[in-house]
Amino acid sequence: MAGKTNLSRRDVLIKGGIATAGTTLLPSYVLAQLDRLARDETPVNWIDEFGPPRSPDFVLLDWNGLESWITPVDQFFSASHYPEPTVDGDTYSLEITGAVRQRLNLSLDEIKSMPRRELDFTLECSGNRGVPVFRGGVFNARWTGTPLAPILERAGMWDNGMEVVFFGHDEGEEVITPRRSEPLTMKQNFARSLTMAQAMDPDILLCYEVNGQTLPPKHGYPLRLIVPGWYGITQVKWLKRIEVRTTRYMGRFISRDYVTIREETHNGETVWRQESVGKGRINSVTARVTRVGPLHRIYGAVWGEPLREVQVRIDDGPWQTAEIIEGADAEYAWKFWRLDWDRPSPGEHTITSRGITAAGTMQPAPDDPYLAGKKTYWESNGQVTRTIRTFES
Repeated sequence: MAGKTNLSRRDVLIKGGIATAGTTLLPSYVLAQLDRLARDETPVNWIDEFGPPRSPDFVLLDWNGLESWITPVDQFFSASHYPEPTVDGDTYSLEITGAVRQRLNLSLDEIKSMPRRELDFTLECSGNRGVPVFRGGVFNARWTGTPLAPILERAGMWDNGMEVVFFGHDEGEEVITPRRSEPLTMKQNFARSLTMAQAMDPDILLCYEVNGQTLPPKHGYPLRLIVPGWYGITQVKWLKRIEVRTTRYMGRFISRDYVTIREETHNGETVWRQESVGKGRINSVTARVTRVGPLHRIYGAVWGEPLREVQVRIDDGPWQTAEIIEGADAEYAWKFWRLDWDRPSPGEHTITSRGITAAGTMQPAPDDPYLAGKKTYWESNGQVTRTIRTFES
C-alpha cells in the first residue's frame, strides 16, 4: 500500500473479479477498497518495521497490507510440533472413548451429516509478539463444522469424569527423566485437554471447512477442533481421538510446554506462578495510516476477549475512543477500528492502541507489572506503539 492508487470503482470491480450491479454481495475487503478509493486515501508509510519480510515457508500476517476482515487461507499462520500427518478422509474415523457410557466411531460423512454451523473466530498463536520477529501469528476465519457438545451427550460422559482430551494424528517422540529413573523415550500424539464443563461449551466445533472450502491438509484435514476464545495451541488439528478421563491429563503441551511463568509478590515475598496457556487475552495493533488532504485516518484491529472499546493515543496526548468499522457483532472475531486525525503537525508521531474488555480489563502497557514479571514469551499482549512521519498538506 505504499504510494497513491489511481483506480476507478470499475477498475476495482474488474480486478477483484466482481461482476454485479450492486454492492450488497461484495466481500468486505472490496467494499473497504471502494470506500478508500472513493475518498482518494493515500497511504502514509511507517518508519518502524513491524515484523519480518513475508516468507512462503513461514507465513505471517502482513499488518501493513491488512485489507480483508476474513483472512484468505493462503495468509493463515500455521504451526505444528510433530511432522504433519497424512490422513485419508475416505477411511477417516473419529473415536470417542474413555469414561463414557457408549463408545463412538464416527466417519467424516457421519460428522458432516450432523447439524452444520458457521462461526467467525480469530485464531492467535499464544507466542505471537513474544519475540520481535514474530508479530503476525494471527488470522480471522469462518469455520464450518458441527458442535461438539451433542456428540459428548450422545456418548454419555461418566459423572466422575474430570477432563476431555483431544488427540491429533500428528505424533513424535518425547524424552523425560522420571525421578530416580533412566530417561524414558515415549511416542506421543499431540494433545490438549479441557475440563468437562469447558468441553460442553455449545460454541465449540469439530470443523471440516474454513472460509467455505475443505480444510487444507496444513490446517488439519479432515477434522480439527475449534474452541473459540482460546489461543491457537488449543485448536487441535488432524483430530484422531476424544477421550474422557477421570484424572488430569499431564501431556507435554499442557503441563511442561505452553506454560506461562510469572514472578509475583505476595505479602512481601516473591512467589512464582505457573499457568497453562488457555483463553485468549485482549490485544490490538495499529495496522495503517492514510490521508485525505489534511485529514489522516488511523486503522487497526482488536481481538482476544469480548470488547468494550478501543482507545488510541497519538504521541503523549489523551486517549481517544476509536470507531469500530467492521466485526462489531462478531463475538469471537476481531474488530476493525478507525480514528480520524485532523491536520497533524509535520514530523514524527507515535501511535499507540489499547483494547478494553467488556469486563473492564485494559490491554497492559509493556512496563505493566503483569507483563514485566512474565518470564516466558507466551501470552504477550502489551500495547504496541508505532511511528510515522507526516508532512505538510
